[in-house]
Amino acid sequence: MQTGDVVELILQDHRRMEELFRTLRNVEADRAAALEEFAHLLIAHASAEEDKVYPALRRYKNVDDDDVEHSVHEHTEANEALLALLEVEDVTSQEWEDKLEQLVTAVNHHADEEERTLLNDARENVGDDRRAELGTAFREARAQYLEDGCGNVENVRKLVDSRS
Repeated sequence: MQTGDVVELILQDHRRMEELFRTLRNVEADRAAALEEFAHLLIAHASAEEDKVYPALRRYKNVDDDDVEHSVHEHTEANEALLALLEVEDVTSQEWEDKLEQLVTAVNHHADEEERTLLNDARENVGDDRRAELGTAFREARAQYLEDGCGNVENVRKLVDSRS
């Protein structure tokens, strides 16, 4: 089912990331392909949130600005963990497993917090029409980031470097 509600679109991405984590943890799976999809999805998702969704949510008095800032900080942590995993060449190594778990922890923590704070606040305080407008903006920005190959290791490195 195709939805336009920004909250539902974000939740769909969170569920897809969870599916990809299951694949990444499976030694029989094509981990490199799953990581490539995950990297592009994570960067496109977070960038679209920061470009289109978070600035709009800041304008609602019942949405906590500190929650928005915290989410941006957690995106940075997730990007750092993603870069660390992307830089490990051997997907069968213990180092890869360790970096994967650090990434899983960072992303799952962020998704859980975002769902309990920002997304619930958006559901309660942002009208259906506005959530649909934000959904369109989020989907378009996300698609552009994906088209631009945002999850490649060079771009992730630039993102991490620009925030440190």
